[in-house]
Amino acid sequence: MTGYWNHNVYYQPLILGAVPPNCGSALDVGCGDGLLASRLATRCRDVTGVDRDHQMIALARARARDLPNVAFIDAEFPAFPFEDASFDFIASNTAIHHMNFEAALMAMTRLLRPGGRLAVIGLARSATPRDYVPDLIGAPLSLGLGLTHAALRAAGREDPVPRQPIKDPVMTWEQVRIGALRLLPGVQYRRHLLWRYSLLWRKPG
Repeated sequence: MTGYWNHNVYYQPLILGAVPPNCGSALDVGCGDGLLASRLATRCRDVTGVDRDHQMIALARARARDLPNVAFIDAEFPAFPFEDASFDFIASNTAIHHMNFEAALMAMTRLLRPGGRLAVIGLARSATPRDYVPDLIGAPLSLGLGLTHAALRAAGREDPVPRQPIKDPVMTWEQVRIGALRLLPGVQYRRHLLWRYSLLWRKPG
């Protein structure tokens, strides 16, 4: 397998750009089919992906079968008992809305070593007229990119997009922003096009 495009993949470069220099251990929370974890493996000494979806984990293990520094765990997060301060970098791409937001972020901060970095891409719910403005601006971009990559798949230049679990977000953009600032002092929150936000944070220490 090589790769494919969708809205989640579009923001993988943002996550990859947040990887700290000389990264040791990394964790991909809600790793899905392992595409991001496999790419993190080129920048980190070792990578662990965790996801509760059995089918996604099977796909992830198949994708990374030739990568000796990547492992996948079929388990719930944050219930799996990782040791505190185990990771230099933790990423989560469009998965945190499947979890309890506060519990997931608190677990990630606990698992980061002092000085470690966190990069989260997430979904939120539009609730006010102002919320819908980026959605409208991003719609033409989404359509254009979608058509381009559909043509690449038809030409055999991209893998088919795997069917992934879907859940509508409950928290609004403002609830996410306020909650993140409360839980992660100094976090960089940014609303993006293509219905995503990002949280970038460095653990003090």
